[in-house]
Amino acid sequence: MQILNWYIYEVTTEQTSIKGVMFRGRLRKLGLKNNVNILAENASDKENCVRFALLEEPSFGIVAEYIKDIAPDSKIELIARDVSNPVLSKMKVNIETRYTL
Repeated sequence: MQILNWYIYEVTTEQTSIKGVMFRGRLRKLGLKNNVNILAENASDKENCVRFALLEEPSFGIVAEYIKDIAPDSKIELIARDVSNPVLSKMKVNIETRYTL
């Protein structure tokens, strides 16, 4: 079986609320409607931040356009690429050298 590698993006806004407004669920539904694999989590290590991950970089355009439509003041940034089994709430969890089995 092949491990999937994800592109991780971070969404922040100046004024628009993106937590507690069904933002993550709306991203999930967008993915379902457009056949896009997407994960979304609130960041616990950064204020007013939601992270999402995509398997394919070309899917970014669909997601970014939707986010800009519902949160015009959003900033979307690619923060990591080729991350296997990502944890989006705290990026430091994805540093494999931190852990032993």
